[in-house]
Amino acid sequence: MVAGYVGGWCPPRLCGNGYNKDFVAMVSKRKLSKSDAHGNSPIAELPQTKKTRISCKEKTSAEDGVVENDNVFVQLIKTAGISLNAGERQNDIAVDQATFQKKLCQILKKHPFYPRVVQEFVSGLETHIKDRDQFRNCLLPCAPVRGEGTRNLVHSYCESLIKLLLGIETLQPAVITLLLEKLPEFFFDTVGTFGTNFPRLIVNQFKWLDKILDSKDLVMKLMQMVSVSPATIQHDIITSLPEILEDSQQSEVAREVSQLLKRDSRLTVPILDALSSLDLDAGLLAEVRQSAMIIVPAVKLEDLPVVIKFILHNIKAVDAVEVISALRKNLDLSSCILPLQMLSSQSKLKSQPQTSSSTSQVSSSQNCVKLLFDVIKLAVRFQKGISEAWIKAIENTVSVSDHKVLDLIVLLLIHTTNTKSRKQIERVLRNKIPLGCVPEQLLQSAFRNHSLVIKDFFPSILSLAQTFLHSADPCVVSFGSCMYKQAFAAFDSYCQQEVVSALVTHICGGNDVEVDISLDVITDLMTLHTSSLIRYATFVKNILDYTEKLNPQQIRKFFYILGELAFSQRQEDSYIQDDMHMVIRKWLSSTVPKYKQMGIIGAITVAGSMAAKRSKEDRCSLERTQQSEEHCRQLSILLDLVSYCCEQSPEALALYYDELANLIEKQKGNLDSQILERIGKSVVEDFSNDFVVDLTPAVDGVHLFPVKSLYNLDEDESQGTIVINLLPLLSQNWLGKDVDEMATRNQGKKIVAPECLSPSFRLLRLYTTEQHNGSMEEIDALLGCPLHLTDLEMEGKLDSLAKQEREFLCSLLFHALNWFREVVNAFCQQQDLEMKGKVLTRLQNITELQNMLGKCLAASPGYVPPRAIFDCEALEAAPTINAVGLVKKKKTGGKKQKSEGSKDSSADHSQMEENPEGNQLEAETTQLEKVLLDTTEKKSGIPLVQLQSYRAFFRELDLEVFTILHCGLLTKSILDSEMHTEAREIVQLGPAELAFLLDDLCQKLEHILIPPAAKRAPFLKQGKACRKIGFSHLCQRSSQEVAQCAVELLKPLCNHMENMHNYFQALITENQGVVDGPRVNIQEHQLMSSCYQQLLQAFRLLFAWSGFSQHENSDLLRSALKVLADRLKPGETEFLLFEDLISESFHYLLNFQHSIPNFQCALTLTQLLIVIAEKPVASWKKDKIASLAKQFLCQSWMQPSGMREKGSQFSDALHTLLCVYMEHTDNILKAVEDISSVGVPELINSANDGYSSTYPTLTRQTFPVFFQVMMAQLENSVRSISAGKPSDSSEVQLEKLLHWNMAVRDFHILVNLVKVFDSRPVLSVCLKYGRLFVEAFLKLAMPLLDYSFKKHREDVQSLLKTLQLSTRQLHHMCGHSKIHQDLGLTNHVPLLKKSLEQFVYRVKAMLAFNHCQEAFWVGILKNRDLQGEEILSQDSEENDPGEGVSQLPREDPAEEEGDISGSEGGSEHNDDEDSSE
Repeated sequence: MVAGYVGGWCPPRLCGNGYNKDFVAMVSKRKLSKSDAHGNSPIAELPQTKKTRISCKEKTSAEDGVVENDNVFVQLIKTAGISLNAGERQNDIAVDQATFQKKLCQILKKHPFYPRVVQEFVSGLETHIKDRDQFRNCLLPCAPVRGEGTRNLVHSYCESLIKLLLGIETLQPAVITLLLEKLPEFFFDTVGTFGTNFPRLIVNQFKWLDKILDSKDLVMKLMQMVSVSPATIQHDIITSLPEILEDSQQSEVAREVSQLLKRDSRLTVPILDALSSLDLDAGLLAEVRQSAMIIVPAVKLEDLPVVIKFILHNIKAVDAVEVISALRKNLDLSSCILPLQMLSSQSKLKSQPQTSSSTSQVSSSQNCVKLLFDVIKLAVRFQKGISEAWIKAIENTVSVSDHKVLDLIVLLLIHTTNTKSRKQIERVLRNKIPLGCVPEQLLQSAFRNHSLVIKDFFPSILSLAQTFLHSADPCVVSFGSCMYKQAFAAFDSYCQQEVVSALVTHICGGNDVEVDISLDVITDLMTLHTSSLIRYATFVKNILDYTEKLNPQQIRKFFYILGELAFSQRQEDSYIQDDMHMVIRKWLSSTVPKYKQMGIIGAITVAGSMAAKRSKEDRCSLERTQQSEEHCRQLSILLDLVSYCCEQSPEALALYYDELANLIEKQKGNLDSQILERIGKSVVEDFSNDFVVDLTPAVDGVHLFPVKSLYNLDEDESQGTIVINLLPLLSQNWLGKDVDEMATRNQGKKIVAPECLSPSFRLLRLYTTEQHNGSMEEIDALLGCPLHLTDLEMEGKLDSLAKQEREFLCSLLFHALNWFREVVNAFCQQQDLEMKGKVLTRLQNITELQNMLGKCLAASPGYVPPRAIFDCEALEAAPTINAVGLVKKKKTGGKKQKSEGSKDSSADHSQMEENPEGNQLEAETTQLEKVLLDTTEKKSGIPLVQLQSYRAFFRELDLEVFTILHCGLLTKSILDSEMHTEAREIVQLGPAELAFLLDDLCQKLEHILIPPAAKRAPFLKQGKACRKIGFSHLCQRSSQEVAQCAVELLKPLCNHMENMHNYFQALITENQGVVDGPRVNIQEHQLMSSCYQQLLQAFRLLFAWSGFSQHENSDLLRSALKVLADRLKPGETEFLLFEDLISESFHYLLNFQHSIPNFQCALTLTQLLIVIAEKPVASWKKDKIASLAKQFLCQSWMQPSGMREKGSQFSDALHTLLCVYMEHTDNILKAVEDISSVGVPELINSANDGYSSTYPTLTRQTFPVFFQVMMAQLENSVRSISAGKPSDSSEVQLEKLLHWNMAVRDFHILVNLVKVFDSRPVLSVCLKYGRLFVEAFLKLAMPLLDYSFKKHREDVQSLLKTLQLSTRQLHHMCGHSKIHQDLGLTNHVPLLKKSLEQFVYRVKAMLAFNHCQEAFWVGILKNRDLQGEEILSQDSEENDPGEGVSQLPREDPAEEEGDISGSEGGSEHNDDEDSSE
């Protein structure tokens, strides 16, 4: 112990290798000299020190008083103006600080024993501070004495006595040494021992001194002290260094401190905190920043803000993106969340006191995360370029899995902090969201785990959500709606009110998409947060004033919300009930159809809320409450009112039936029995009386056509057969519409109209199934009963009929079709074998009647069909009629062609007219319909009409109808084993019926799973209402329900697709690989091809559903993939990993490549494989897709008629497939070179109607498609090459040069193809992408050439010469555009010429940078046409600045005559290009 004390007061554990011997020697020498002076040995001094410690403790309780002593120190201090106090009182100062220092300095210097008095003064100070209280008083600020004479002389804040003494030059060295010797005494004292942190107070004395005589020595001693002191004192010393050091010492000390960072990780935070305040050189800063970056993932949460602060400190603009990209990778907020979740989970297992402790820890952790983002916020606000760099780093992140919650929060932070970056952030999110980089799960995680941080950004969240709801992309719109929902759930009442107000504003704005999504958001909020939303019911109720802007579907959603709010638990919401009833009564009594329609929908929707509420109350208590009885009474009155108001209007009555049917279906099992009885009592009687009669040989009455009973499936039943009285009812309604309707209204009777037939039956069958637990026995006779129609043989009759008779026949067929569609809806799920067979027969009846209807419509231009869907706005105009036969006659133009080719051409034309927005699925279904209609047309010779545009006049098929697909496609007149109907008669699901079902299935999947771009309606024009017609039942289901139904259909769909595969494989085998062989049945081939196309499309639409990316749907996706994988490995997929399921599914679908019948199917299969591969993408899948796309491009696609596929639809598909190939190939430049160097020369050498032998899809008609894709992909490819940097190695520079050499060579080949293919589209593409390529070269390649010119001079020179030849050809194109005065081409010329001129001067700058100015000169390039012939009429233009181009001297003989050498920038030159050697 004695030796340890003499050796430097160091505890044994610090006297190891890290102990500083010099510092110990200095302290030992000081102690020994003191002992010698007083005549005491060091050994005898030890007990005194311990005794002093004990006495100090005893003094703390003594009364405070003035220290009285005769030593020099006390006397001189008192004389200078400070009174020393003992105990808890601070030292008093009676004079100004500067006066005290000056006076004390003068006293010392004028003392007779100077300079020995200084040593005595310091010894007195040492003796004085042996007492802990007195030492504390010397370290704490002095208290000014407020006497009358000194009131204005002493400052309110005074420094401590020690600090004042340090400011006196004669005392400073001795006092510094004394303090540093004193410091080790407190190494192992806790702060609570004496109530004061002495080490920190001692170190603080050295801060902000006006002058340090030997600063270097002080810092050296402090650094030595760091090496031996405990961690807490090390922390205090290091963090104080910036306030102690002089400017000249900062760099050296910073380097020394940075070495500690590698030795002791515990000092990371104080070291970084200190270094962030020091002036570091660039190299050291980068080195320390890299060290800090490495420890980010492992640093404690409370220390993370300091580390991030240092990393973001003093970033240069050049390095900002790189630094922040590295920080993004290392900073993972999930590590911050894990402790919070562990603490919260532990708190559930502990008692209440422990739970509160855990809550405190969670709160502390959340505060640390908030502090972290405050650091980032300060950096974004005050450091230029940080926000742009962070945005750029997020933009540069390509992989979906690399995007983090941190990215989203930082974007919100920048959006809030930096107003100039808001547009840029919106653009980044708009681009990232559709790609799945910022999924809704990321948003939910941000709100769930970091609501404390995100709440500060609520204005930005609200602003972004509002902006996203205006977007044209459905993914962006959905993300905006998720922002609203999460903000409502996570924030306080003020924010909730703002969210509801914003949603109401969207609804009142009138845009269809915004209204739909806002109503859906409010519906979800009402389901999840009912009690919170009820507080803002007044806001929602205000939408009643804007209901004129809502369509019927939106009215239904809105009144559902109001009904739920109005009939909630709270009695004070009754005012909403009163307002609703008032509005509904007003609408129902209106004579305007639109308002009556809104009243019916609103009334039935509210009735559903009332009935469901009453049902809940009945389940809660055995006896009905008074409130429940009141609801029942109100409900009865409401239904009576609606029924009464609809009796005089057939369309209103049909809508009433449909809405009641929807109510029963939606409230399945929950509807009150009394209400159900009330509905069913009238519907059974009304249907029987109005529409059903007994089958008799003759029908009484006068009708437009002779009545004939058709489509009877119960002919073996001799008696009791009923019939649907359709034609007599329609004829009566048609002939005496005005007279009978007026008479009926006068009599107050209900009008019976054929429009009510299908709605009434739908209500009847839903009521029946609800009452009888799904049994249809009561009404099964309606499945096979006949209809009263007329003879439907059309041969030669249509032309002889009057216009009224043809239109009557059309209406009859529409009603019959809608009846059969509702019958199929009703009985499709029946398990009885006989009924299954009848359902299949009814499907055949539908396809037959559709063919007949197509003939009638072709002969009835201007005809408007009767309405079949009543919950939409009435369509007053007739649909556009495109008769296939008529169009074909116009297309031939007296030139005979093969009928098939003519048909295809007309089909393309009509499709383009009907699909102006380019909706791909509608185009494909139209193509299917044309095949079906054309097949019948060939047999009958009568023009047909496509029924696609008449979808609004057909009843909607339910999703349950597609269970019929389980029966299979039978081509040999044998039923599948599931049907077992051989005992009666053979009925099969034929290709026409399969095509009908698949067509409708694809339309439904596209509508609900793949929402289209939300385009705004033009001013004063109708919007997209027509697109939603025919999907009202579907829209009442969630996308999850529809996806579930589709997954359940995957097995039968796989069966059908395998049947298609086998069919076409057998066909190819029979015809020895020839598609257009003599044995091919053209009509059957086209029909089966269309079915194949629809099957692939159904798969693609299902797997492309964005909902599969959500965690809650992962099991559904797995089950879907299992179905496909099971086809390859039956029974082995139960325990396969998700990646293996994707792989097996991919290979299963890839097997269909060998039986693809046409190019459209090839494209759809490729798109399907891409969708599967994106689940995630592996490199082998990417290669497979590229290989498959190239295989399809290299395949000759022939029609069964023997003609090559062509037309606009083929060109669009070719463009898409070519883009797929380019995007998935591993080397785009090589692919472009292969096509342009191999395929195009083969095309040039072929006949006029020839094609490339390597790429048969490359013809003269499709060359513009190939050219446009190659130019676009080439330009996009070079933009991915990073710009050259001075730090790039020679190997990296050479690699980039080789890449650019290949790109410029491809560009040169493509540009020169314009000499052969000089059509306007090709020229336009070349001018556009030529400019973009040159701009990319200037931005990315020229910096590379700047730094690689000296090392790779020949490569750079060759590169520039090749590009110069291309730019010369671009100049010729500009001249060609001017000569032909083509406005579409000349629009590209100014920007292109500007880029060419920039290229010249940029090359000149590059040569100057490398001291090779003599290698550059300018010449005048003559104006020439595309073939290189001089344009002689352009003399005036040759002297016009900006039109000439410099030439390579004597490198190109054809242009040598135009060279003017020797000038480096003359004023008489035009568009200049460089010459270098």
